Amino acid sequence: MITRRSLFLIVPAALAACLCAQTADEHWVATWGAAMQPFVAAPAPPPPAPGTPAVPVPAPVVGSFHNQTVRMMVPVTIPGRKVRVHFSNAFGASSVTLGAAHAAIHAKGSAIVEGSDRPLTFGGKSSISLPVGASVVSDTIDLEVPALTELAVSLFVPGEAIQPTLHRTGLHTTYISPQGDFTGKLTIADAFTSQSWYWLSGVDVAAPREAAAIVAFGDSITDGSRSTPDTDHSWPSLFAQRLHANAATANIAVVNRGIGGNRVLRDGTGANALARFDRDVLGTSGVKWLVLMEGINDIGQGTRTGADPANAVTAEEIIAALRQMVERAHIRGLRVMGATLTPYEGAAYYSEAGEPVRQAVNTWVRTSGVFDAVVDFDQVIRDPQHPLRFKPEYDSGDHLHPGDMGYKAMADAVDMAFFGGKAATVTKSTSTEKKNGLTSLRRAISR
Repeated sequence: MITRRSLFLIVPAALAACLCAQTADEHWVATWGAAMQPFVAAPAPPPPAPGTPAVPVPAPVVGSFHNQTVRMMVPVTIPGRKVRVHFSNAFGASSVTLGAAHAAIHAKGSAIVEGSDRPLTFGGKSSISLPVGASVVSDTIDLEVPALTELAVSLFVPGEAIQPTLHRTGLHTTYISPQGDFTGKLTIADAFTSQSWYWLSGVDVAAPREAAAIVAFGDSITDGSRSTPDTDHSWPSLFAQRLHANAATANIAVVNRGIGGNRVLRDGTGANALARFDRDVLGTSGVKWLVLMEGINDIGQGTRTGADPANAVTAEEIIAALRQMVERAHIRGLRVMGATLTPYEGAAYYSEAGEPVRQAVNTWVRTSGVFDAVVDFDQVIRDPQHPLRFKPEYDSGDHLHPGDMGYKAMADAVDMAFFGGKAATVTKSTSTEKKNGLTSLRRAISR
């Protein structure tokens, strides 16, 4: 006989079983993310050298907010039917109150798709305060998010917030209201724009169990610097498009954790790579793979003419740091693809002293066997006639960052087989490289 007491025990158990049946085939996977940085006022760009193209004027980075709404567009990579959003005040000068937060599907300009808007809550409350150094994740919302679309995340900051935690090179237009809460509005009238993301660090979706994430970890070349804004032409974004087009890899997300100016061994425009590794790589929901490309800024800043002696760096120091990151990733069960450093002759901080360091790091990446796979971005990007420089069609003009065509060549070079897809066509190593013990991408994967 079922008594009142036994009924109280049975019903919760039945409900729990029902909930488990609904969610057992799903888990949380990051569909988008950005590496957080402290606010630093950008210096005026130097005048271009004679005969070189002018450096584009960077979009303004906002250093303070008061009674304003910030609407940010983020390119998701895999679909999901439920969403949660991450916010960070890791580098804030003071605590910040998020008075309201919403998520919706982006339409055009500052507009969102009508009917897609969802308010975000935090423990059931519509607002939350983030102390300095804190991060939070929203409650789950029901929202069908298609693959390769843009999510609009809107934040209302009712009080004053200065020196916000941000990601500087968002390369997507952010709309900021003159005054007031526009989080639930279809558009933001009279908004001014930026191309940075403020306090917004990640978006997760409820995805099938086989879904997982790749973290692309690096500096400005991973970040997509000097690619065309609002077109998703960083190499991680273009690789995400390749993954989506392959049925075997359509549930694999790509999360770009690059930071322009980032270094392995020392802080700069953001925390050094070793310091931010746990937060930006291991802390990513559903991460299974890592693509690691770091070190060119350590070399350039440490060997340039007139460099501060405190920035001096050796190949051995960079290699030791890269090895540490691989070890930490392997401890957590991640598979790691190493990437060679691209040429930089002609860049503002190029020096002849730095080139042997880059070559030594690249030889180690290719031949050490530490990585589970290797992608030879150096071989893909370099000019065969002038191997210390980019192919002219791949150069953005500053001789350090690829342009859109160069980023596409990088994305096309990443072997799909490593992630369960069809193998990429890999350029064979030259006879000289073979004599030096360098291996092709396919052989590196098979080790």
